[in-house]
Amino acid sequence: MPAELSKDLGLSAEDQERLAQSGIDLTMGNRCGSYIQVNQDIVQESCQEEGIEVLSIANALKKYDWMKDYMWNLVTKDKDEYTRYVADAAEPKGYVIIARKGSSNILPVQACLYLGREKIQHVHNIIIAEEGAELHIISGCTSGQHVGKGGAHYGISEFYVGKNAKISFTMIHTWGEDIEVYPRSAAKVEENGVFLSNYVCMKPVHKVQMYPTAHLVGENSVARFSSVVIATPGSLLDLGSRAILGAKGASAELVTRAITKGGTIISRGHILGKTEGTRGHLECKGLILKDGTIYAIPEIEGNVVGTELSHEAAVGKIARDEIEYLMARGLDEESATATIIRGFLDVKIAGLPDALQKQIDAAIDVAEKAGF
Repeated sequence: MPAELSKDLGLSAEDQERLAQSGIDLTMGNRCGSYIQVNQDIVQESCQEEGIEVLSIANALKKYDWMKDYMWNLVTKDKDEYTRYVADAAEPKGYVIIARKGSSNILPVQACLYLGREKIQHVHNIIIAEEGAELHIISGCTSGQHVGKGGAHYGISEFYVGKNAKISFTMIHTWGEDIEVYPRSAAKVEENGVFLSNYVCMKPVHKVQMYPTAHLVGENSVARFSSVVIATPGSLLDLGSRAILGAKGASAELVTRAITKGGTIISRGHILGKTEGTRGHLECKGLILKDGTIYAIPEIEGNVVGTELSHEAAVGKIARDEIEYLMARGLDEESATATIIRGFLDVKIAGLPDALQKQIDAAIDVAEKAGF
């Protein structure tokens, strides 16, 4: 998204900065491809990496007859009122990203979903990594600084991870305090496939409700969900993730770091061990900085001999002795507190490319500079 395009879209410097905080590289200097949707208008769909296609879903359906078989396959049309709304849309919006067999991208593809002055933005996204492919995506979702009250985003995403393939998907939300967001997503992971899903929300938002599910259907398939979130006063973050271990050797890890500064966080997690020789771990840790609420709802379910599942959940405040320890070494109380919070949020994700890990770290940096 070069500077000229930003100017054509009429984005203020402030809104361009919001895009940057959401992981969108306005110069395309560190991205191999880009999809940009402003409200319901598709502004860009391109990729320079050989073997990887970035298309609007409307163009993908015209180009490939088989694409319709991937729609509403993992997420059903009648799941809830939000899926029905997207399914009933006169024209599908959203993106399709395909990594062909054996392809890979070092620089990530970026997907920018920007809500301007319209009330509702809806998308249906299909992401496919064919056998042996490796695909890295950063999804930056944000709204304009001056969006009116009552804006909403409905997003359907279906991920297909082929045999020996890998998808890492990092989503950074920088919405406004009056925006409601309803992602609905699911992934299917085949033999030796790896699905990494990372979510970062450090800015005020009215409501986020999501519960992505990974179906591990191939032997030795892997899913890892990582979330780093802060809830400000007036925010409701109803979040979670689910992994269904349906093949021998399948494993899953669900990790959440949650901080409330006065908002409400509901952190859900569910791992189902359906097959022997499977492993799963669920972890949620929360900090209450100011009066707010954190619900940690871990659920592990095993119905066969030979599945190993565990969970850990803890909610509390920063220990005074930790602050005093750092103050004794020269930090003032504010700096000591910020250092502890930064360490709490610092979740390194195994297998995540440096470019995406740096983007997560940058989002946390912004929150730190703003005093969390």
